[in-house]
Amino acid sequence: METPEPRHPKRILLAVTGLTPQVVTETLYALWRLGDEALPTEIHLLSTAEGIERARLTLLSDEPGWFHRLRRDYALPAMHFTEACLHVLVDGTGRALTDIRTESDNIAAADTITDWIRHLTADDASQLHVSLAGGRKSMGFYAGYALSLYGRPQDRLSHVLVMPPYESHPDFFYPTPTSRIIYTAGADSRPLDTKAAAVTLADIPFVRLRQGLPKTLLKDRTPFSQAVDAAQSSLSEPKLTIDLAQRRIQAGGVIINLPPTQLAFLSWLARRRLAGAQALSCPADGVPESEYAGAYLAEYIKIIGAMGDGDRTNERLRHGMDKAFFEQTKSKLHRHLKDALGHAASPYLIDHDGDRPRRFGLTLPAEAIKFGAAGG
Repeated sequence: METPEPRHPKRILLAVTGLTPQVVTETLYALWRLGDEALPTEIHLLSTAEGIERARLTLLSDEPGWFHRLRRDYALPAMHFTEACLHVLVDGTGRALTDIRTESDNIAAADTITDWIRHLTADDASQLHVSLAGGRKSMGFYAGYALSLYGRPQDRLSHVLVMPPYESHPDFFYPTPTSRIIYTAGADSRPLDTKAAAVTLADIPFVRLRQGLPKTLLKDRTPFSQAVDAAQSSLSEPKLTIDLAQRRIQAGGVIINLPPTQLAFLSWLARRRLAGAQALSCPADGVPESEYAGAYLAEYIKIIGAMGDGDRTNERLRHGMDKAFFEQTKSKLHRHLKDALGHAASPYLIDHDGDRPRRFGLTLPAEAIKFGAAGG
């Protein structure tokens, strides 16, 4: 019988470690016990400069080479894990962090961890498993929070649990299939058999906020604090500020530049909402609406100025606003908003009431709409 293809052929393990690189082999051992499909196809490690050097020497060297030993001991399948997969945390200037002690160090670590998780979740066909074991508590917090921001349904967060006294022992890397003796530290040093150790994996549930993030945050490097603010805005009550002077809006805390034609369309319908006017039906085929055109052009002139180049738009609306202009402008506006806000764009779209004939307008509460400086 043919072996079925794994659900996610590209499975990535990201370990955020401190000075204890053995959490990588401990996690791999715990995953092996769950079956080959639980094992990653590639591994990445994030740490300080000292942590990365320890990982290189203990995991990937010829001797002791604990990653290679683990694979041999348990006949693990191939996994891509080379020195190129060891990533040093850096500050804003690209300088490697040797430790995380100051506020600026914490900010730099948060930004680097967040960007790696954003990058590793960009491929929809992949699965990301983030291990919180090892490293400073702040590093684990940032990794968990970043996965909450960017994680998808298939992604996983875990912590590896190692029974004492093997936990954090510098000579313990995983339970070996045959006896191997190590010794506890201190005056009462005693022998331990690594074969007798118990290692388990604890899954950590997390809230997934990715759907509420603006699309730009999914594509571009974004500071941790900015990503958190965007997620918070998506959970807050929607607010819209229309800034005609700067040709932009602020929606859900996000600044969005809009072309004059689309900004005028939104501005026109926002003023109707503020005035308590009823929603509008789309112009019928072959029956342009002169009243629509007049109200729309009043907003358009405020944006481009009385001496602005509005001849083309004026000519288009000379006989009124037709169905094509209404629908095309609305569609382009929606595309701009969705590109910037993702699923969080919904409250700012020009919606219809569902009845026939359909009537369109902003559904935001009037108190959530204002005109003025955006981003100030």
